[in-house]
Amino acid sequence: MEMLRLDKVNMNAGDFAMHNISFSVDAGAYFILLGPSGAGKSLILELIAGFYQPTQGSIFIKRKEITAKPVQEREVGLLFQDFAIFPHLSVFDNIAFPVRKKIKNKNELADLVFDTAASLEVSHLLRRNPSTLSGGEQQRVALARTLIRKPAVLLLDEPLAALDVQLRGGIRSLLRQLNQNGQTIIHVTHDYEEAAILGHRIAVVENNTIAQCGSHDEVFHHPRSEFIANFVGIRNFFIGRLLPESGHVRKFLVNSFAINILTDSSRESGFAVIRSEDIFLSSEPIESSAANNLEGVVRAIEPARLGFEISIDAGIPLIALVSKESISRMKLETGKKVWAGFKASAVRFVED
Repeated sequence: MEMLRLDKVNMNAGDFAMHNISFSVDAGAYFILLGPSGAGKSLILELIAGFYQPTQGSIFIKRKEITAKPVQEREVGLLFQDFAIFPHLSVFDNIAFPVRKKIKNKNELADLVFDTAASLEVSHLLRRNPSTLSGGEQQRVALARTLIRKPAVLLLDEPLAALDVQLRGGIRSLLRQLNQNGQTIIHVTHDYEEAAILGHRIAVVENNTIAQCGSHDEVFHHPRSEFIANFVGIRNFFIGRLLPESGHVRKFLVNSFAINILTDSSRESGFAVIRSEDIFLSSEPIESSAANNLEGVVRAIEPARLGFEISIDAGIPLIALVSKESISRMKLETGKKVWAGFKASAVRFVED
């Protein structure tokens, strides 16, 4: 069932404008808005929340139009990047704040605050002052305050950006659990690994519009442009053309260099992408069923978030992702000859 939909939404806010924003989010989905800083991701959340009015287009929740509804009448909860916890209120009063006017009975209010706090594992903090909380505790308290109204859609603006690496794992697990319990979530991030871990569907935001929207596989393995490929961590991007051959395994020509590619496309022009983790290396000629086995020379070795990136000149420039153990085992260093292999199915062809 559709939970939220934006239909051809445009907005002008001074020097900033959003163009033709259209996407839908199913009930219970974890939807990611992914893009660089300044692309307009947070503004989309604020449009959904009602802080801005579109100049054109419509917004729907549960198939009811909310475009002109005030903030308090929308079934959404927005968690700001800086948490926006009130420093002069206790944790209890922070969590209670959104519903205090609505719930007059003190016992009923206390029960709701305690239940919400317990679900986020912060019930032991209710009497504390926010200034005494760690970053992870502040995040959980802010999330409790957002969820106490039981929003149909939870909006998260860079919820992990202000946390250190140790705390991010716990908050990721918490968000995943909330989603598994049925909470619809729209999550803004600039981190493609965060998007890959959490997102069911992903919209890439570029230059104030949606550049691509699709499933995890569609965005991460079939990017529509070089910008998207780079942004989702694809390091091997080649513009070329398919040779007119029969069969599913075709040759893709990059300048005068051909690589084997698995595709049923009827088009010739386009580009090919290969994820770095799909390329395997050997210090000896490769005996493998892989359709592409290339001899090359190591040009650079650079540390990466999940290992090391090995830049190889193999007639075409390739970047492979390997572990520290693999570097030691193969004794990789700049100038060394290596063999790079990858399957035809690992090469994704995207039509122009």
